Amino acid sequence: MSSDPKNGAHLLVRNLEAQGVEYIFGIPGAKIDPVFDALVDSKIKLVVCRHEQNATFIAGGLGRLTGKAGVVLVTSGPGVSNLATGLATANTEGDPVVALGGAVPIADRLKQAHQSMDTVALLRPVTKYAAEIDSPSAISEATAAAFRAAESGRPGTAFLGLPKDVMKAPAPGPVLTPATVPRLGAANTEAIAEAARLIDAAERPVVLLGMLASQGPVAEAVRLLLARTRLAVAGTYQAAGVVPRDRLDCFGGRVGLFHNQPADRLLDEADLVITIGFDPVEYDPSLWNAGRQRKLIHIDCIPADYDQCYRPDIELMGDSAATVRALSVLLKAKDRPAQSALLAEIHRERTTVAAEAAKRTGAPVHPLRLVHELQKLIDEDVALCSDMGSFHIWMARHLISHRPRQIMISNGQQTLGVALPWGIAACLAEPGRKVISVSGDGGFLFSAVELETAVRLKCNFVHIVWIDGSYNMVGIQQVAAYGRDSAVHFGPVDLVKFAESMGAQGLMIKDADAIESTLRKAMAMEGPVLVGVHVDYRDNPGLMAAMHEDVII
Repeated sequence: MSSDPKNGAHLLVRNLEAQGVEYIFGIPGAKIDPVFDALVDSKIKLVVCRHEQNATFIAGGLGRLTGKAGVVLVTSGPGVSNLATGLATANTEGDPVVALGGAVPIADRLKQAHQSMDTVALLRPVTKYAAEIDSPSAISEATAAAFRAAESGRPGTAFLGLPKDVMKAPAPGPVLTPATVPRLGAANTEAIAEAARLIDAAERPVVLLGMLASQGPVAEAVRLLLARTRLAVAGTYQAAGVVPRDRLDCFGGRVGLFHNQPADRLLDEADLVITIGFDPVEYDPSLWNAGRQRKLIHIDCIPADYDQCYRPDIELMGDSAATVRALSVLLKAKDRPAQSALLAEIHRERTTVAAEAAKRTGAPVHPLRLVHELQKLIDEDVALCSDMGSFHIWMARHLISHRPRQIMISNGQQTLGVALPWGIAACLAEPGRKVISVSGDGGFLFSAVELETAVRLKCNFVHIVWIDGSYNMVGIQQVAAYGRDSAVHFGPVDLVKFAESMGAQGLMIKDADAIESTLRKAMAMEGPVLVGVHVDYRDNPGLMAAMHEDVII
């Protein structure tokens, strides 16, 4: 027997439908069953996951790729507490997510009742908006507020607690979604003109692209800016893909984590830096701007996160795409020979590294050879989702992309386990596109259970596991600090058998010369395919080598 079609759960679902929600990811339970029951009669596709954290990762990935908040639905108690890592990750990555969690009846919430928990207090630090709906008349209002918070400004997460008695109670109220986000205009005209004057007067200006520069309209505006001015540009890991192929001569590369990249040389020599959509969590300003006597221009939809090393002279706050377009019109194309020479040197180095990578043979496989082979696939417009680990730094530094958000990289919380769930999200967001996700063997098992979910959804992706038997990124930092590692080694997993046990297919890359043929074979297979490769990480300590003695790692 279905529930009352005019109860709180059905009103919530009608709001979600009106908001345009296509998928909900989650795990059921007694305290949230009224909502799961209401979804049976809905056009929304319900995807049952194997862990709430992974469900949130999938929702976050979908949010990043579509710009619309991904939705996760879980039960009370540990169901909600398991959301915390996923919500923290999405919030610091700028990925819109609305999380819905079951709760005990209102009369029980102050008691030591089964699964009673102050979930709003628990999740408030990792969300932009968190509330418990304590009345049927507040359902539509709270739902609209949650979506507006998740999708506005710098996107992030919102949480709604749903007491079971409120979801079962009569709720004849109106639907208030879709809750549209107001469009901002460009920044102040006089401030834009002053910014243009500073840029034109600078000898070595550099554009630093951040995570929100990869949003579609902003990326288009940035490309127009680069076409008109040919300004030198660097990007954080999350800004991958914004710089088009025909402006690679202006691109110094990516920066993040450690101050030792070619683009850091570009930033070090800059007498003015223009940040677009940049959040300090992407690349700590103390690593690239400490003690610098130069001008800073901050372009974003929210104010700068002000600190000792990041105090913009001009903040252009408003719609970033409109602001960048207005700025582009005022700027003059200008030759900057010294900067052009450095960019040419960086381009030669990039070409040399690629040529050397192609020559790396044998087994275990060197990371650069793997990046070289992945580059061929990325150039075919394949989406790539990266987990966190040493391999992620190799890819972030050397894998070039020319489509915004073609490569999904985490650098906020640096959370292990995101890649496979993000791969599922990418398959759902763009069903016709082939997807590759990559993890280390350390992070793989954090979310590997969702391979069954991917099989059930018939997701057409290839997940590659770089194998070395350790939490290597932690280990190299321990060795650098203490001369030895601690608690970073673990045992092997038979990836082929693991894949088969989940209903997927598994392959192993035997040596460097088999990478391309094995990956091509995997890409031609239907459904999820797991590919393992043993990697040679002997050069990993160089990933952390500081370019300057005063850089603190």
